[in-house]
Amino acid sequence: MLRTTIRTLLLLLPLAGILPAGAQSYPTKPVRLIAPSSPGSGVDIVARIVAQKLSESLGQQVVVDNRAGAGANLGAEIAAKAAPDGYTLFMGTPAHAINAGLYRRLNYDIVKDFAPISLVTTGQYVLVANPSLPAKNVKDLIALAKAKPGQLNYASAGSGNATHLAGELFKSLTKVNVVHVPYKGSGPALTDVIAGQVQFMFSNLTAALPHMKTGRLRALAVTGPQRTPAAPDIPTLIESGVPGYTVTSWFGVLAPTGTAKEIVNRLNAELAKVMRAPGMKERLAGEGADPTSSSPAEFTAFIKTEIEKWRKVVKDAGITVE
Repeated sequence: MLRTTIRTLLLLLPLAGILPAGAQSYPTKPVRLIAPSSPGSGVDIVARIVAQKLSESLGQQVVVDNRAGAGANLGAEIAAKAAPDGYTLFMGTPAHAINAGLYRRLNYDIVKDFAPISLVTTGQYVLVANPSLPAKNVKDLIALAKAKPGQLNYASAGSGNATHLAGELFKSLTKVNVVHVPYKGSGPALTDVIAGQVQFMFSNLTAALPHMKTGRLRALAVTGPQRTPAAPDIPTLIESGVPGYTVTSWFGVLAPTGTAKEIVNRLNAELAKVMRAPGMKERLAGEGADPTSSSPAEFTAFIKTEIEKWRKVVKDAGITVE
């Protein structure tokens, strides 16, 4: 009887806002947040904004650790194998939902090897071109691509990346023949589009926005169902004459499976506060992202839905990556 009562009380402690001693003292040292991309990429920018605010909220430094490579799989693999103690976190992206149906073999499972904590942002991709390209809008780009089949190149952050699939969907819906050039991250891809080595790409809006503002990139359209407040003058692909074209982006924080539920819940609560903090919406809007939050269960369900959605796109496009 006494054991049953004690067990019941322990289960009720988190609900009452009282956590076990280990979770109460967490964190006692800096926390690492792995960003599976290169510096300057969209996920890197958002990770640093979130890490700064989370550091203030937790009272311990949250350090962004960039681990780019292998189509965002390298960072995920490192995070999945980290100790489940709450001191290694991971910034998940659409790439990880895509990769689940894209690669025949992965050294991690985004569902089994991670404990989702919370979504933190949603956003859009943007179709950007080098200003020297004689295409002022999407209609011009389609006409140019059809006039020069196989002669235009588009960059991506890597084979199978969301920026790649965004391009494949564009090819499918517009019936154009353009050549895919994969890079190791959106940073290097954008650099070459700016330099004119590649004509255009579908970039995360967060990473492309600063270059759009300086005129180094020409924005032709955004990929969401509606225009974005971050660039209200840029039309959607649907508005631009490509019906049915919608691709959105998201970022979320996960921990390795086995991380104590109390720590996951603590981080979830802290991230919810961070994403609602004064000025956060305005700061992220400047980067082309919208702050959001979710429960761990909601984020888990969201990831599973994303996996199934992108699995179909990969299959329909006939994309294979070893």
